Amino acid sequence: MTEKSSAKAIVVFDIDGVVRDVSGSYRRALADTVEYFTTQAYRPTPLDIDQLKSEGVWNNDWEASQELIYRYFETQEQTREQLQLDYNAIVAFFQSRYRGPDPNNFTGYICNEPLLLQPSYLEQLTQAEIAWGFFSGATRASANYVLEKRLGLQSPVLIAMEDAPGKPDPTGLFATVKILENGCENLPTVFYVGDTVADMYTVEKARNLHPHRTWIGVGVLPPHVQQTAARRDTYTETLKKAGSAIVLSNVQEFTTEQIQELVS
Repeated sequence: MTEKSSAKAIVVFDIDGVVRDVSGSYRRALADTVEYFTTQAYRPTPLDIDQLKSEGVWNNDWEASQELIYRYFETQEQTREQLQLDYNAIVAFFQSRYRGPDPNNFTGYICNEPLLLQPSYLEQLTQAEIAWGFFSGATRASANYVLEKRLGLQSPVLIAMEDAPGKPDPTGLFATVKILENGCENLPTVFYVGDTVADMYTVEKARNLHPHRTWIGVGVLPPHVQQTAARRDTYTETLKKAGSAIVLSNVQEFTTEQIQELVS
């Protein structure tokens, strides 16, 4: 929606856990990878992965896989220096599970990700003169697969893994906003909608670096934490503690009315 130069607000969406459910794809690939490189000795649970990500710096699932492998071996009294894990081998194994063996023809877990929003929701934002785009730690190929192939969006504004440093560095968020505001001088409020602590920390860092603009973090509960009330409540508190202004069960609950209310 870059043709609008007087947006009433800007909404930037994370993708994983917000636009698509990755509990059976990225997270499954992460668990597979850790299990493989610990020679089947340890397979992290969804809770183990959440606990790691609650530290706010493990947004990249390749790095998260490596970290969990290292931490397992440390419990076995082996040091990182002794292990010297091959990061490229970890990435290659992960991708073979998530994407499939052929980088040009996806056949892996990515093919079965449930969508968490519909294109009609984005159309409602456009009609309300709310600019929208995406900033994700996913690779550009993976992000475009869901945005263009699955959702049918035409060249959406997207800053992906290859385009900016990983979250919570806000560089990618700034880049997305710059494209969306398209020279607009009235500095509309920016909402970043994400499902992790790192997403909320990104908003906080953006606020600290550019305090002249209003930045609001919107938390969304990923589907895997909504299976029990206890996990839902705990995860909600985690996002709020990290700086989320509100926490929703699904991204489409972030309506145009709610956006306008938060802006006014």
